[in-house]
Amino acid sequence: MQTGKASGGKAVYGASVGILMLEARFPRIPGDMGNALTWPFPVHFRVVRDASPDRVVRRGAEGLLGAFVDAARDLVATGADGITTNCGFLSLYQRELADAVAVPVATSSLMQVAMVNALLPAGRRAGILTVSASTLTPAHLEKAGVPAGTPVGTTEGGREFTRVLLGNEMHLDIDAARADNVEAALALKSANPDLGAIVLECTNMIPYAADIREATGLPVYSMYDFVTWFQAGLSPRRFG
Repeated sequence: MQTGKASGGKAVYGASVGILMLEARFPRIPGDMGNALTWPFPVHFRVVRDASPDRVVRRGAEGLLGAFVDAARDLVATGADGITTNCGFLSLYQRELADAVAVPVATSSLMQVAMVNALLPAGRRAGILTVSASTLTPAHLEKAGVPAGTPVGTTEGGREFTRVLLGNEMHLDIDAARADNVEAALALKSANPDLGAIVLECTNMIPYAADIREATGLPVYSMYDFVTWFQAGLSPRRFG
């Protein structure tokens, strides 16, 4: 039984996180940020039209800032208390989106790298696994606060994962995508003996985080971890 007075101001209640989505058609399996079953709490989704995976990842999200700002403002007006995105490459817009809305903004999993480094023992550092190392620029990393020289591995050149996502294909071989991610992570570890953890840039890598952890023996941090932490600050658990 509810008692007392309630205050309004939102159109939708009970979901604190708003997710800005690329406009894509590839399969979003459980674990993917765009699959609502992934989240242990309600979320708001807003698709940013014309923000294709190719345009955002390979072409620097050119010409899309206004559309992302408008969508973020709409999510806040709807009821979101914080904004995130479903592509790590949108770190390019971190400052602009944070300045455009009066709520916290967490655009990219890459923002975790500096924090993970602070957790590791001396002589160890975090590395990044990305869907497209060839287009992950110093600007993407700088705007996410990633230290210069951070090692980067990629699923580019694999059999399935990068091709399906950036090609926006209709079908995904999950086992082949998992193999691409595990093999790329192992290559990253092999090339960097000081690797102490892996941060997954791509939000579509979340379903394979446990496989990467098992194969490499390293802690793995994904956008799922970042957003669940983010949401916990927006809606702290009440005890007692």
